[in-house]
Amino acid sequence: VMVNPVIQAIGWEADLADSTANWTYTVGPIAALISPLFLGAIADRFFATQRVLATMHLLAAIPMLALPSLITADASSAGMMIGVVSVHMLCYMPTLGLTNTLTFANVSDQAKQFPMIRVFGTLGWIVGNLAAGPLMESAGGPALFYLTGGAGLVLAVFSLSLPHTPPPKKGQPANLGAVFGLDAIALLRDRSFFVFILASFLICIPLAAYYAWTSAYLVDGIGYTDSEVALRMPIGQAAEVVFMVAMPWFFARLGVKKMIAIGMVAWVVRYALFASAADEQVRWMVLVGIGLHGICYDFFFVTGQIYVDKFAPPDIRGQAQGFLVLVTQGLGLGIGAQVIGQLVGQTTTNGVRDWETFWRYPAIGAAVILVGFWWLFRGAIETEAEAEA
Repeated sequence: VMVNPVIQAIGWEADLADSTANWTYTVGPIAALISPLFLGAIADRFFATQRVLATMHLLAAIPMLALPSLITADASSAGMMIGVVSVHMLCYMPTLGLTNTLTFANVSDQAKQFPMIRVFGTLGWIVGNLAAGPLMESAGGPALFYLTGGAGLVLAVFSLSLPHTPPPKKGQPANLGAVFGLDAIALLRDRSFFVFILASFLICIPLAAYYAWTSAYLVDGIGYTDSEVALRMPIGQAAEVVFMVAMPWFFARLGVKKMIAIGMVAWVVRYALFASAADEQVRWMVLVGIGLHGICYDFFFVTGQIYVDKFAPPDIRGQAQGFLVLVTQGLGLGIGAQVIGQLVGQTTTNGVRDWETFWRYPAIGAAVILVGFWWLFRGAIETEAEAEA
């Protein structure tokens, strides 16, 4: 979220800065298309999940620690930055699905216990955002990557202390498709799973606007400083903590379909608030929109991760989580980064951005996806929490 302000502050010309920002937010999704399925299959068949996690965190940390020394005001360093971030993302993206797989394999009730564990990731995000503003102001924007690299080293060591999670298919025959994680694609034969995956892909296209351009919008459109942005973005994560803790209660009473739909409704409202706030710089609308992140993320993504784990057979759950990362972080955010990049260009005149029009498009898109999902999705899973209720 804070990469765009870093890029804008380097000193490149505006067009180069915007182009570099678009591609920096695109290489992560490209990496998510390449590595998560393969590494999910590796963890399913060959190596313990915690060891794969440790290796990937270590490999992801190295390019981030090197990046600050490679960035200069010279335009030629833009390509270097994109390349280094690409290497980082190729190593980091698999850890998203693998972390879920390891957690689900070591808890007895996913709907009750997973949110209580996942909430600490949100707390880490808050700490990172709070540290980002002062670090950028005191040491310069590129120094932010030292924070990323340092966290990667800590995660690499910490991963080795996680519960031993052996590969469920170790020693079993494997064809080429299984090695590259293609077994999970067969799950799409189920209509509701297909609808869920399609909705997850589509909703991530407008989501790219929030991830890539909210910080720039708060500065350029609303009038906050970079340090004020760094203090306000964690409002979303604070709300995420609240709803994460309450998720078992909601899960038992609402079920998968309603929770995912409510998450989509929150996205529609958030984008609409951002659009409405732009013209008059109505800050309370912006803060409410940021605060909706708790519902947006928890009710859609976390519920979706639990749904995938419950739906997938035990021996391909690593691949299934990797497939979800591929569809959302890869295809969805990848296409979204390019679509939103074009939208930025179309809503910018003589260097002035029309933020109201810019945010209106994601609101409309999310609303259409919500209607389609509600009409077509029929899937359900039973958790211990639901059974008890």
